Amino acid sequence: MTTYLRGRPIRLLAAASAAMLFLAACTGGPSDDGKDAAAGYDPAAAVELTWWTGQTSEAEQVAERLAADYHAAHPNVTIKTSPGAPTTEDLLTKLSAGFTGGSYPDISYAYGNWAGDLGASGRTQDLTAFVADPSFAWTEMPAAARAVATVDGKVIGIPALVDNLALIYNKKLFDAAGLEYPSDEWSWADFRSAARRLTDASTNTYGTAYSVSGNEDTTWHLWPLLWQNGGSILDGTKPAFNSEAGVAALETLRAMAVDDKSMYLDQTDEKYGPLFYGGHVGMLLSGPWALLDIKDAKLDYGVAALPGVNGDHQTVSGPDLWVLFDHDDANRAGASRAFVKWLTSAEVDAKWNLAVGNLPLRSVEQNTPEFAAYAKEYPGGQKFFDNLANAKQARPTMAGYEAMSRNVGDAIAKVLQGAATPKEALDEAARKSAAVLED
Repeated sequence: MTTYLRGRPIRLLAAASAAMLFLAACTGGPSDDGKDAAAGYDPAAAVELTWWTGQTSEAEQVAERLAADYHAAHPNVTIKTSPGAPTTEDLLTKLSAGFTGGSYPDISYAYGNWAGDLGASGRTQDLTAFVADPSFAWTEMPAAARAVATVDGKVIGIPALVDNLALIYNKKLFDAAGLEYPSDEWSWADFRSAARRLTDASTNTYGTAYSVSGNEDTTWHLWPLLWQNGGSILDGTKPAFNSEAGVAALETLRAMAVDDKSMYLDQTDEKYGPLFYGGHVGMLLSGPWALLDIKDAKLDYGVAALPGVNGDHQTVSGPDLWVLFDHDDANRAGASRAFVKWLTSAEVDAKWNLAVGNLPLRSVEQNTPEFAAYAKEYPGGQKFFDNLANAKQARPTMAGYEAMSRNVGDAIAKVLQGAATPKEALDEAARKSAAVLED
């Protein structure tokens, strides 16, 4: 899979490994003592910043050019860029090791589902007052992205990328089956009916697909269904996903996978995308990153909002972050803030996210020539941008989310493969997760 400004599908560390790494990370080094890390910052001071972009290939080259542009405008600030790790997924391990050894960057890309553990490390800056300044225009960024950047009431990073899940469909397969295209008003019953009619065992064609690898790619696809059914992921710090709403949500998926056999189950999370691009899956529940591969495949496609429950079409957003770290150096802290404020400004973001095929970070960018060019190059991009309004809730930002996600992902995988009922599997995941969330 090509690496763009994010690595999708998301692959996570094993929960036990992540917990051990962050336990080690919380010893020694700067601590959260309530002091502003940038207090006393001198904007004219000579500073060298380390920026782990989390990118490879084209996106890394764009990052290098932007760092050079910033240095040209601010000669006292030198920015050393690197991917930080062989893959974006490896950054968490690299950061954890760096915390232990006292060698970690000023700024790093991070998946949003790492926010809770990073916030618990004691190494992040508190940016709450910084983003509250009117000049930052914090509210131009989607509410879900702002929520993911906030851990225990403190902002630890700035959104680096925003997205959401929607329904992408293959028009050719719908035409061949004599089906009307999906609409923004579809229910899950409509989706299930279409999936059945699109499935053709003789051509190895499935109505839809789902990852059963057990990682976050498996888990976060369940959250919109949970919310649409009126459920919650947590009740305070206790698992709540095994409620009647959670069982109903998972039963919706189980019926397609087990009863109808209209859902391709991907054991790796790397196959279902190419199968869709190749015309063997009719509908994909995916995000705007898929549009780049669809463009390469020259697929005739459309995008609609997620199917809904009683008219509720909530989706989930998976924002990623630029996390800023504290080195007990006010000038490094202040300079890193100034750089990320510049990087995520509407003007520069158009050269960053829109340039590599991602949604814009800020609402005001919809009126720019760059966004018009993006929407023209990636049909469906406007729909994903509009669908951000359906991202009304955010995944929890608390230490232990990754372990809980793995438990829920395993539960979903069992159910979709016919090895457990939704109630049994979710109750087991809740029992396992309760202990992790209490630690």
